[in-house]
Amino acid sequence: MERILQKIGRIKEHLSMIRSIKGDCLKRFTTDPIYRGALLHYLYLLADSCIVLAELVIKYKSLRIPQSYSEVFDILGENKILDPSFAYKFAKITGFRNLLAHDYEKIEAEFICKDIIIKLDEVDLFIRQIEDHL
Repeated sequence: MERILQKIGRIKEHLSMIRSIKGDCLKRFTTDPIYRGALLHYLYLLADSCIVLAELVIKYKSLRIPQSYSEVFDILGENKILDPSFAYKFAKITGFRNLLAHDYEKIEAEFICKDIIIKLDEVDLFIRQIEDHL
């Protein structure tokens, strides 16, 4: 349980950092390589930490072992720890994590600054649903 609470704390720290630097994202992402690197790094840490948190909850609750990253969210949905429709949608964070890990050079400013940054509230919802079931 302690590791779960620590991971939740880390996720909240990553969210706070991203929110504190998201201003003027489009311009800064395209003109400032340090900003771009920092934002992508914190987004990677955020996505990865969400996956790890889901794995920790599965282990803590003694649920079936996932065969993939995205399956961790399916398992949490099946067991009503996450709302099933939310779990299905939120599982896309695994593909985003993989994109950040392997194809970060191809990531466009519009995608990050318009499509991703607005979804940070989904991470808040994920955390709330986890906390409600601990």
